[in-house]
Amino acid sequence: MTPAFIDHIVIIVKNIEETEKFYTKFLGSPLELSKEQVVYKIEETKIFFGLPYSEWKEIDKDASGLNHLAFGVKTAEELREFEKTLNDANIKNSGVQIDKWGNKEFIWFDDPNRYRLEFYCRG
Repeated sequence: MTPAFIDHIVIIVKNIEETEKFYTKFLGSPLELSKEQVVYKIEETKIFFGLPYSEWKEIDKDASGLNHLAFGVKTAEELREFEKTLNDANIKNSGVQIDKWGNKEFIWFDDPNRYRLEFYCRG
């Protein structure tokens, strides 16, 4: 037996307002927003961005912890729409590239907390 879906993901951030402003540009309005957290929902999965329980520490995505979070898109056309959204919002990104392991198109970019994000085309 395996799980049916990912219920939620919790990511610690240094600033809720900055995080909400950034993610709303491509995820739409948050499901919840407070001084302590902002929550988005993608299909069945909730993503909670919350303040640290202690002092904020910079991350190194290549040393430990989360390397990146990939949001799936179904077509190359959708991927190009997200590329336009990022560019229109002045979010620095890689432009469309080809994944050397899966031979699929993707775009990567970093959030204000230095977390690496992707839009990944499965189509």
